[in-house]
Amino acid sequence: MSDTSDATTDLPEAGVPDESVAAVTPETGAPEAVALPDAAASTDGTAADTGGSLADSDPVALAPEELTMRVWRGDQLGGDFTEYQLPAQEGEVVLDVLHRLQATEAPDLACRWNCKAGKCGSCSAEINGKPRLLCMTRLDTLPEGPVTVAPMRTFPIIRDLVTDVSFNYEKAKEVPAFQPGPVPEGGYRMQQVDVERGQEFRKCIECFMCQDVCHVIRDHEENKTRYAGPRFFIRYAELEMHPLDTNDRRELVRQQAGLGLCNITKCCTEVCPEHIKITDNAIIPLKERVVDASYDPVGWLGRKILRRSKASPEEASAGGQ
Repeated sequence: MSDTSDATTDLPEAGVPDESVAAVTPETGAPEAVALPDAAASTDGTAADTGGSLADSDPVALAPEELTMRVWRGDQLGGDFTEYQLPAQEGEVVLDVLHRLQATEAPDLACRWNCKAGKCGSCSAEINGKPRLLCMTRLDTLPEGPVTVAPMRTFPIIRDLVTDVSFNYEKAKEVPAFQPGPVPEGGYRMQQVDVERGQEFRKCIECFMCQDVCHVIRDHEENKTRYAGPRFFIRYAELEMHPLDTNDRRELVRQQAGLGLCNITKCCTEVCPEHIKITDNAIIPLKERVVDASYDPVGWLGRKILRRSKASPEEASAGGQ
């Protein structure tokens, strides 16, 4: 058998970069420069003949990718978008970029945040026109082009990206508290299905993005006095579906919380970062309970026979507080 060792070539193995293509810095292990061929690769995956080796080409430095941020700046008197250019960094979320802006070009930029883990709901804003959490929106998931960051439109602006969400806290005060009945012998007992139903609603982090996207209050400021919004509809549903609660809030929800104004477009469900099925599991069942209590003739007859009357909104509001 003849010796074939002399038949080997100096070409690199497939999938292994040649040292003449990229020089690696000892500190970072990243390529300093890459020599690019003058012609496109051939269809079989091999480099086209350019009349010289790749090592003969001049190295071309890789410039860092630029990131364009359009951030709304202003206050309750007015404002506009300001454009910032800065280098992109791998793995960043939008909140990281805003922090870099605060440390460099815009130290006076106002932005509310707390946990940076998607659990406090503080950093809600509108990114490219959609309500999102700043700390959970990765830049590599957004379309190419400028990233636009604006405050939530439904609420009054305090400054820059910070809005006044006190409307929601005022609505929270109107919800009658949990009111269990007397403790039976052996203590309270609940079915697991009832526990799980309430647990879904308790995942709410009160980011108020569902409130922001709800067109009933987003497009009609006058509705805020008589409309609780999806965040509090799941709170009402949680209490109404609790098997140990004795407080009847159905008339309160119908007359004062404005449940009938909701036309179940599911826009609130689409933006919920905790993936709560607000429309299907809370609002629609709550609507059914309210209709049964207010318009069902069989229910009305049963209450007459048993001499039971529904709680008025005032009685429900006073109960358990």
